[in-house]
Amino acid sequence: MTEIKKAGSAEAEHVYSAGSAVITKDVVANPGLEPHRVRMTDKSPKHERRAARQVAILFLLSIVGSAFAIFAYFAFPLTDDLGTVRNNTFFLGAGITLGLLGIGFGAVHWAKTLMPDAEVSEARHQTRGSEEVRAQALEIIKLADQESGFSRRKLIRRSLYGALAFFPLPAIVLFADLGPDPANTLRHTMWKAGTRLTQDPTGTPIKASEVTVGSVFHVIPEGLNESAHKLEEKAKAAVLLVRVDPSDLIETAEKKSWSYQGIVAYSKICTHVGCPVALFEQHTHHLLCPCHQSTFDLNDACKVVFGPASRPLPQLPIAVDAEGYLVAQSDFHEPVGPSFWER
Repeated sequence: MTEIKKAGSAEAEHVYSAGSAVITKDVVANPGLEPHRVRMTDKSPKHERRAARQVAILFLLSIVGSAFAIFAYFAFPLTDDLGTVRNNTFFLGAGITLGLLGIGFGAVHWAKTLMPDAEVSEARHQTRGSEEVRAQALEIIKLADQESGFSRRKLIRRSLYGALAFFPLPAIVLFADLGPDPANTLRHTMWKAGTRLTQDPTGTPIKASEVTVGSVFHVIPEGLNESAHKLEEKAKAAVLLVRVDPSDLIETAEKKSWSYQGIVAYSKICTHVGCPVALFEQHTHHLLCPCHQSTFDLNDACKVVFGPASRPLPQLPIAVDAEGYLVAQSDFHEPVGPSFWER
């Protein structure tokens, strides 16, 4: 059992009782705040101007670093040689690092040398203050602006604006150069009228008679394996082919001709983030995406019934040619893949 006695003075005592033994221990007094030390920039205008120039130089270095990162991205292009990868990565990273450090060091140096450094303690209230209190808060903000010199120190302010304006540019250049506009690129695949549906990965054409009820085929367009951009095209054109009882299909008048005797073909690329939809539950007629559990109802135009996907899987219109092989009627009528590309 522990008992604690509090003395009236700042030098309180703790009294611990354990059985018959009593131990008394003095409590260390609150040392308080250290005495405020006046900085050279507080008492010397010369040092104040020097610190302001140093802060501005750091912000200008950030601008130089961001501009150099953009230059390095184009000056050291990537090729099949690993040396170009190292050069591109090193110089691009050096420019971005200088852009970051310039802003960071400049802000810290500004705070340590020019902004007020006196420690203050203020009570915080969770409720809205009165109009008088709010007016006082505005006065405090104005006072802080005056003390920090943000409005008064044009050199620091303008160099900071420049650094903040230039810093995002390397990222914008990198992301803009990732490839063609996906919203347009994903609207077109290798599928076109008359293209046969073939098995992935062999490229063997598929006859309608070979597709039994409940069976699933992973499908690619005919000629994909001979394409110079096989992986890129497959990432857009991959299809799941499934046969169900035609009476179970819920089809609109517009899409009723897109299937053939219960055989339907849907994009294999999930409309959430583009994972391959590869699982089919025959008893529920659901297609499942293994990445984030988006679930699509195959019988009802592959509408989303669960998960984060925001739209149905695009359907590929199919038909049968004179030899009984399944062929596409056209390309997809909407973009395949993640819906965020459309934004």
